[in-house]
Amino acid sequence: MLDEIRKLEKRILKEIQSDYKRYLYHQIDFSSQLIGVVGSRGVGKTTLLLQYTKELKENYLKHKSLYFSYDYPTNITIKLFELVEEFTKIGGEYLIIDEIHKYKNFATDLKAIYDFYPKLKVIFTGSCATSIYNSQADLSRRVVLYNMKGLSYREFLELKLDLKFPSFSLEEILNNNINIVDTIEEKILPLEYFNEYLKYGYYPFYFNNKNQYLQLLNAVINQTIDVDLVNLQLVKSSFTDKLKKLLVVISQSNPFELNITKIASNIEVSRNTIYTYLQHLDKGALLSIVPSAKKGITKLSKPEKLYLNNTNMFYCLGDDAKIGTIRETFFVSQLKQNHKVEVSNNGDFIVDNKFIFEVGGNGKTFKQIKDISNSYLVIDTDNTQNINKIPLWLFGFLY
Repeated sequence: MLDEIRKLEKRILKEIQSDYKRYLYHQIDFSSQLIGVVGSRGVGKTTLLLQYTKELKENYLKHKSLYFSYDYPTNITIKLFELVEEFTKIGGEYLIIDEIHKYKNFATDLKAIYDFYPKLKVIFTGSCATSIYNSQADLSRRVVLYNMKGLSYREFLELKLDLKFPSFSLEEILNNNINIVDTIEEKILPLEYFNEYLKYGYYPFYFNNKNQYLQLLNAVINQTIDVDLVNLQLVKSSFTDKLKKLLVVISQSNPFELNITKIASNIEVSRNTIYTYLQHLDKGALLSIVPSAKKGITKLSKPEKLYLNNTNMFYCLGDDAKIGTIRETFFVSQLKQNHKVEVSNNGDFIVDNKFIFEVGGNGKTFKQIKDISNSYLVIDTDNTQNINKIPLWLFGFLY
């Protein structure tokens, strides 16, 4: 068994082309015994695992590490615990498993591996975050989970221009945005590539196949619904078209105009079913649910605002997206990585229970957030000379 896996591993490692390491690579504590990396299809999880495997082998751990993917038909019948038994007998120390959610009993086996092989380090990925989160109870206190997002605007610029840019904390952006913008403008014109990012720049596979990008993104959406959610028995196969229709409806609406009752009627499902589906789409990285600051989002509560997961999805699903929705979606997608984002009664959003943000075009004023402490305008412009008016694109440098 191991000989065949080694042959496949060798061929796959030869095919890896990218040396660019995503933000998450530098945040993972690889010394942990059991690590899970979850996230949408296409955000670069497999590349991260292959880069880590390559690094292990370059550090004289060639035979002590093994990359294995359940995405290959020849591997799907291999029992994980039996693989570990054979691998550890020959001194294996690092097992890297891709697409683990395609293995039916992965949670049970991982729990046993953690308990019986404490010296073995395991890192795995799951394309459908829902499957991992649903199994987290079984892996409680064992697995360290990381959620991988798509490219930030900063990462997109690094890949496109072969330049290096630092990331900034939210506090740095709020307190020093004018100087930060001046520094970035020494290298690039910040808005020169922003529209390209909004349309095509969230998923790394854009750089491999620019001409077919939107078709590939459409495939990501379809596979997440038709394969991941259906196989997990979270959605009936007869309802998949309704979920896709729901995404289109959301893409064409202003977030605050969504009428759940009307949508439920249009796609012929109950309100309770709609709420359940919204949760699954959120965990499947197709939607972002932004709750009200007054109440948390639960299965039966009305979400205050709904957004597609990222701006690229609007251009994949149609051409009717409103510019205000695009701006807010970008802001939410960049902030939700490391911050708590909620709908505010004053501005558009309150972040980390403290900072108020109003998002808009270049002509937006402070009228709605006048005299409110810790409040900021987020403006769709290249730069400003007011520290409380921050260019929208700059939030793409948070990670």
